[in-house]
Amino acid sequence: MHETIQRLGDQVRETSAPFRRLREELARVIVGQDELIDGLLLALLADGHALIEGVPGLAKTTAVSALAAGLHTRFQRIQFTPDLLPADLIGTLIYRPADGRFEVRKGPIFANIILADEINRAPAKVQSALLEAMQERQVTIGTETFPLPSPFLVLATQNPLEQEGTYPLPEAQIDRFMLKIVVGYPTRGEEREILDRWSRLRAAPAMTPVMEPAAIEAARRSVEAIYLDEKIRDYIVSIVHATRHPEAFGLDFAPLIRYGASPRATIALSIAGRARAFLDGRGFVVPQDLKDVAIPVLRHRLLLSYEAEAEGVAAEDLVRRLLDHLPVP
Repeated sequence: MHETIQRLGDQVRETSAPFRRLREELARVIVGQDELIDGLLLALLADGHALIEGVPGLAKTTAVSALAAGLHTRFQRIQFTPDLLPADLIGTLIYRPADGRFEVRKGPIFANIILADEINRAPAKVQSALLEAMQERQVTIGTETFPLPSPFLVLATQNPLEQEGTYPLPEAQIDRFMLKIVVGYPTRGEEREILDRWSRLRAAPAMTPVMEPAAIEAARRSVEAIYLDEKIRDYIVSIVHATRHPEAFGLDFAPLIRYGASPRATIALSIAGRARAFLDGRGFVVPQDLKDVAIPVLRHRLLLSYEAEAEGVAAEDLVRRLLDHLPVP
């Protein structure tokens, strides 16, 4: 077993080299925002979509555009607006009078990296059109079903403050985002660096593409092979079950949670934990990997009660209390 893990570690260090270069390129463009950058890399590695939330001006769109520019893949930015139609997203059938037949006109969803900008500004019918693409990696237009390209990644942004003209995302769609990344303000030192850089360059530095799709697929295979010990598996299940039945684990916040995380969260925790180990160059998962990814994996999957909202308790607070309480294997 030790030799197998050692061999996995060697493989991980080799296949993770392009991701280290990609992280360095992103750091040239984005000042600070380590959680955002790591979250984007985790989503890319784990083949999971990410919801990015933050007030305007915190480089959400810039970070996604920079990630796409660092990959030799097709990138498509879609600005979500109240008048957007499903056909504007997935495509439609066009009638050709010359030969009396319908022709499929594919929409912008047929790209590798999708930036769904201000996703909560589109109505429910557009959100529903995304569900099949995000879960099944395919799109149905008329009576035909078309596979989406690989890799396929939806990175959506939303503003948590402005609610006028927005539509809350359905719970079914929120659950399909593997990660929810909350972007905060930069530190004083980071903001000074932003100011100095802008004074010199007047624009963000250009990204250099450093990774081919084949390298992404190879990295994902390495992530899937990373060793997950039985005790780590039990720890993952305990984390998720503690969100559903906190009283069974000696936690006192059961009245604050209406619904806990779904089994999709269990799978997301294991994959994101492996991806975290991959970025650190290890062939095995340790408990700290799961603690690092637990908040972005779980924060959007907990449905809090009115009591929690009245007390100003956030999902992140409950996840932190849970992690501090549960015994670590």
